[in-house]
Amino acid sequence: MAEVHQATCTAPVNIAVIKYWGKRDTRLILPTNDSLSVTLDQDHLRTVTTARADPSFQAGARLWLNGVEDEIKTGGRLDACLIELRRLRAEREASDASLPKMSEWGLHLCSENNFPTAAGLASSASGFAALAVTVATLYGLDDILSPSQLSMIARRGSGSACRSVFGGFVAWESGTKEDGSDSLAVPVAERDHWPELDVLICVVNDGKKGTSSTSGMQRTVETSPLLQHRIKHVVPERMAKMREAIAQRDFGAFTALTTADSNDFHACCLDTAPPIFYMNDTSRGIVHLIEEANRARAEEGKEPLAAYTFDAGPNAVLYMRKGEDANTVLRLVQHYFPGADFEDTFNLLGGGAGAPHRGETEPQALPTLPPSFNREVIPVHPVGSVRRLIHTRVGDGPRVLERGLGKESLLKEDGTPVRLQRAKRA
Repeated sequence: MAEVHQATCTAPVNIAVIKYWGKRDTRLILPTNDSLSVTLDQDHLRTVTTARADPSFQAGARLWLNGVEDEIKTGGRLDACLIELRRLRAEREASDASLPKMSEWGLHLCSENNFPTAAGLASSASGFAALAVTVATLYGLDDILSPSQLSMIARRGSGSACRSVFGGFVAWESGTKEDGSDSLAVPVAERDHWPELDVLICVVNDGKKGTSSTSGMQRTVETSPLLQHRIKHVVPERMAKMREAIAQRDFGAFTALTTADSNDFHACCLDTAPPIFYMNDTSRGIVHLIEEANRARAEEGKEPLAAYTFDAGPNAVLYMRKGEDANTVLRLVQHYFPGADFEDTFNLLGGGAGAPHRGETEPQALPTLPPSFNREVIPVHPVGSVRRLIHTRVGDGPRVLERGLGKESLLKEDGTPVRLQRAKRA
């Protein structure tokens, strides 16, 4: 049997606490401002990608996403990533005649997410990061490219994908050069720097969002005066303060900056013409709930209970401290938003890990809260308003699962997907 030239890798989701919104160059995907994110544990939320090059494949590339073949548009974002990776591979081949000419061969790509795609959970970030890492590994570029250099290739597919090339806490430096050579991701702190930090994702709506991030942000750039103020004055100061908060593991400062930046980002979306609504009534209910809990804690001289942030979608991501606070946050959400399935893959709450727990349809008992907490701050929402609760933690960067054809492969021996679905008709 001929040698199989293949690699399978994973990449994580990242959730920004200082948001990226708007491009100064849409072709190179150069952002209008710096951003900073937290990488989530990919033992739970991840994209897996297999890439295989073979001289028998049709020229160009084919992609299957979650079992359905997807078009690779000439001049599109995926095409831009592949062109750069092929160019770098061709340079290696030119300097070493013994290398197979993979840069000239057809390429098959198969990618799977284990979370809802296009629902505000950063699927494009993990997806393009996984693609860039996997093809780079296949082409033997992982030994010559630094993670920051690889992040610039992932950036060409999706801006936030550059941050998924690292684990822990990550900054995307917007840069100033027109060619984008200084617009890259850099590590801020490793995943183990802040082990007390837990994450609860409240999946409000796992359907595809009405306004994509790509089109939404450009409308905001073109029409929002508030965004221009954010770019010039707000983000630079917040980036510096957020780096310091993470360095000091200052949860109070982290919470204030994270919630303020989320609210500022969505205010810019509302300031767009016509306005963009990514959050819904359930999203706003979560904001009111967490703000009230934090207010009541502050009255007792205690640090906040949780920080909330919303990307371009209705789903809430809550940062909290491990242990009693995490339990309190979960029980609060389960009381006011009953019926959500609950996943605690890593047994962070000590209640037993494994399969998701089916949500109780009746409101759960409220946890112990400060006396000043207003229990009527929001009504108990209809069952299923929050569909799914995912309890996770800070995670590491991309992983190489295997080189060659093995048990992790998403492609069969003939180069077609192991799990193939028929495309849905429009």
